[in-house]
Amino acid sequence: MMSELAATAFVALSLRSIISLNSYSGNNKPPMFGDYEAQRHWQEVTVNLEAKHWYTNGTDNDLQYWGLDYPPLTAYHSYLMGHVAKSHNSSFVELHTSRGIETKEHKSFMRLTVLAADSFVYFPAIWALCVGLDRAFQSNVKQLLLLLLAFYPGQVLIDNGHFQYNNISLGLAAAAIAAVLWNKHYSAAFAFTLALNYKQMELYHALPFFSYLLATTLSQKSLKSFAIQLTTIASIVLTVFAILWLPWLHSLDAASQVIHRLFPLGRGVFEDKVANVWCSINVIFKLKKHFLNHQMALICLGSTLLAVLPTNIILFWRRSKYMFLLTLFNTSAAFFLFSFQVHEKSILLIALPAICLFNWWPKEMLWFLEVSVFSMIPLLKRDQLLVSTVAATFIFHLIFKCDYLKTKQQILYENNLLDSVIVISEILMISILIGFLTIEPTPKYPDIWPLIISVVSCAHIFLFLVWGYVKQFSKSDF
Repeated sequence: MMSELAATAFVALSLRSIISLNSYSGNNKPPMFGDYEAQRHWQEVTVNLEAKHWYTNGTDNDLQYWGLDYPPLTAYHSYLMGHVAKSHNSSFVELHTSRGIETKEHKSFMRLTVLAADSFVYFPAIWALCVGLDRAFQSNVKQLLLLLLAFYPGQVLIDNGHFQYNNISLGLAAAAIAAVLWNKHYSAAFAFTLALNYKQMELYHALPFFSYLLATTLSQKSLKSFAIQLTTIASIVLTVFAILWLPWLHSLDAASQVIHRLFPLGRGVFEDKVANVWCSINVIFKLKKHFLNHQMALICLGSTLLAVLPTNIILFWRRSKYMFLLTLFNTSAAFFLFSFQVHEKSILLIALPAICLFNWWPKEMLWFLEVSVFSMIPLLKRDQLLVSTVAATFIFHLIFKCDYLKTKQQILYENNLLDSVIVISEILMISILIGFLTIEPTPKYPDIWPLIISVVSCAHIFLFLVWGYVKQFSKSDF
């Protein structure tokens, strides 16, 4: 199997390398550029300033210019990459003067840092996850799942196209899921705490981990075993947090500043058009006219809790590994639909558990992955990545809808109603995409196509959440 892993990794890295030759977020778009510049700027800030100043506004750190707004582990990663950049070419991270650098040499360096994260974090983690799924459920589909995780267009296009490091946070989350499947609960707590400290959006996955690990701890046969496991897990989580946050624990103000940067309520409930409930409601009911930001944040918090608590309570009382995966899917979908400040790229957090559920619901999960890529079309078009999107999605379809997989893996079972619904959905998405590319919007409604895409995608995701709840409330428990 190691040869199969090596072959998959080689082909997947080749695809990522080809995607990385294309445009990226903010390409030649001063003065702010885009996510590419944000990641580069964090290297500049962290390598030139003391850690205590990384999240603080100042002469050398203008927070209005891509101020660091991810947790400390991202900052440490930027610090490491910044030192590598400095040793290679100090102009990449010179304070102030390196802003907006877009040389061919620098682009190659930045793209290679993402490929390095793929190679050393994401690929090993998804391999462990696939083996864990095979072992836990005796499914014998680890190679197929590895292909799904390695070639899923959404993650490839966002990290290696748009430019981000979701491969690190998703890789750590995948490692944590794998640890749960292997019954390595201390390792799960460690890996997930790292994921949460790399990107705060991993809160989408936090409640299922908490519910599952708490239920597992309470199921211990003796009080001594219960106390040992609870103490150990709590110690792991608190120790990791303390080590990573140490530079900002010297005062309440310093820690509060980091938290404020991680959860900026001032940005509003959403920025760009995104496929969640609030953006869809805003079409007919302008939220910003009726609610202040803090009021909207409370509404989002209440709505999200209402949507996620039942699924996690079910997991707590009916603990199983299959239920854990389904709860991850439901919880992340609910967070995406109802929480505050959702970004298009957060759909990747639902895609990870969706792929884990592929063994039981192949058609549904492939359909969801299609919807997830469709929901990001406006973002990818902005980055001039539509050709890459079509190509990567086509390759994905070739791999997972070919005759070999239909017969060998038996992923396409008979279900005429579901088949019809999926076909209608795909025709709708393709029609909207064609309209988006060929029909110019009117001056009165310049954002009509991104809005249509977000509303249609939101409706799909909401139906998937309902579907997930139906499956979780049913008596079948794999």
